[in-house]
Amino acid sequence: MIDSISELFEGAAAKWLSAVDAEPDKSNQHEIGGLPSAGFRRHLGEPSKNDVARFPATMAYLSDGEPPEIVRDTVSWYDCRWKQPDRSPEYRLYYRSNSVTLRIGAGDLMVIAKARDGDLLIVFAPADSDVEAQVRHVFGFGEMGERFQAAGMLSSSLTLPLKLLLEDIGVETIAPDDAGGDLELVLSRFPDRFPTTAEFSALAREVSQADPVGEPDRTLLAWMEREEALFRAYEREIVHERLERGFAGDVDEFIQFSLSVHNRRKSRVGHAFENHLTELFQRHGLRFEKGGARRVTENKSKPDFLFPGFAEYHDPQFPASRLFLLGAKTTCKERWRQVLAEGERLKRKHLATLEPGISQTHTDEMLAHGLQLVVPLPIHATYSKSQQMWLMEIGEFIQKVQAA
Repeated sequence: MIDSISELFEGAAAKWLSAVDAEPDKSNQHEIGGLPSAGFRRHLGEPSKNDVARFPATMAYLSDGEPPEIVRDTVSWYDCRWKQPDRSPEYRLYYRSNSVTLRIGAGDLMVIAKARDGDLLIVFAPADSDVEAQVRHVFGFGEMGERFQAAGMLSSSLTLPLKLLLEDIGVETIAPDDAGGDLELVLSRFPDRFPTTAEFSALAREVSQADPVGEPDRTLLAWMEREEALFRAYEREIVHERLERGFAGDVDEFIQFSLSVHNRRKSRVGHAFENHLTELFQRHGLRFEKGGARRVTENKSKPDFLFPGFAEYHDPQFPASRLFLLGAKTTCKERWRQVLAEGERLKRKHLATLEPGISQTHTDEMLAHGLQLVVPLPIHATYSKSQQMWLMEIGEFIQKVQAA
């Protein structure tokens, strides 16, 4: 099981792109300089004056609320002063035009990392975006200055949300072997059908070693990660079996099957998050209800969790100070605003999320609107020091509800 970014990459560097790096009307060279000053030259080598080193590269452009743009290409590393033997070498990275590089612009973050297998990963993201902060944290960068910055030992630990970020750009962080012998248990219990999310969640908890009462934050992440590993291993078996049977040349059937696999992956994580939160709250003896057909607040809103329940919420005599509304979203994006309208009696709402490193701009906006983020403790490290002072842990939220 991969726990650290250093298991995947031997080194990385980061830079805010300049106009010369990124914009054709400023420079038509498609070159990025400064890598040697960041100490990244040792990962790319020193080609001779008239030589060019070429590296296979996965290039990705990430932005909030959009699917990543990903391209496999080749980049070149060479000495741009090779015709000037009396001058010291000046190495630059040359890239070709593709759907990723056509999107980059001055001010974007660029992170370049050398994988253990020799390939490069080059990731771009707009400054001040949530995903930019997440990419910086994945590769061990804190607050950055204006120039290239080396990441040092690449010791950042990889919690599940950061693993899923890397998976989205084609870096495998969750292998089928992570399920261990538990895959056989899943196959024996569900030989003929895909388990429901609730069944998968229950099984993940069954085979996890965790302390939901003593360590609710770490337990929640352990359950989520175990379920993801089991799901990926089981899915691999099912997909392999389906591919073995073939599609008899039916392209539409193949596309439909592929879409079903993709959609199941995307929708399942959110349901799993709610399942495990439900179990945690029950283990701690909390009274709560989930929104449904007859369980609504104003405007027929259906909160994910309401403590202690809807009867108390609609009772004007019940103190609002003892009511808690909790949304549950694995990623916030713009969906956090939905929580604001789900309970007019409450000036402060809570939102549980697994999203790492949300930008300061967005968390300031949440705070101004009376939304309190509830984030598992191990993910707090992906936020700035000032943000961490405001974040609430899962265990802290549970204690707050218990004390009401």
